[in-house]
Amino acid sequence: MRMITARAEVNLAAVNYYFGSKEELFHRIFHRRLMQLNAARIEALDALESVAAGEPLKSREILQAFFRPALSMSEDREGGGATFMRLLGRSYTAPAQFVSELMASEYKKVMKRYLAAAYRAMPEIPPVELAWRLHFMTGAATYAISGVDALALITGERECDPQRLMDRLITFFLEGLEAVPRRD
Repeated sequence: MRMITARAEVNLAAVNYYFGSKEELFHRIFHRRLMQLNAARIEALDALESVAAGEPLKSREILQAFFRPALSMSEDREGGGATFMRLLGRSYTAPAQFVSELMASEYKKVMKRYLAAAYRAMPEIPPVELAWRLHFMTGAATYAISGVDALALITGERECDPQRLMDRLITFFLEGLEAVPRRD
């Protein structure tokens, strides 16, 4: 909070004055950014479904439409998108209760739409299985997008081309998304 207020050149008490609490400030930040992110996701899915004219989408298209807006946001260094994606990544690994509840409510509509598209594309995979798979992918993508710097320690790559990152994510995710469920 001290870093935020110092950067904004305001008194720490201003957070309580304008937002009521630190939690409410975070709530508004998450709500604003997740609304932008999810609106871009819905717009991308709408465009694909419009072109498909009732036919099922390809799995690759669904994943690209879902993850490309997050990657685009992570490239926004001037407008704070990159910072938000790092914050979102941290929230997935150590979420506060109010953040978990907020993310669940913000993602509900977009996840319903994407799950429906995924099920139309892969009707052989049960909807609950698709939900788990998208959940896993969302966490992994958020981590990958927000933590590319850590990868430099392993790969030696100092810069990660966003398109190359997207290609790597989609290639990896397609195998998991389309895998036939095991019947134990």
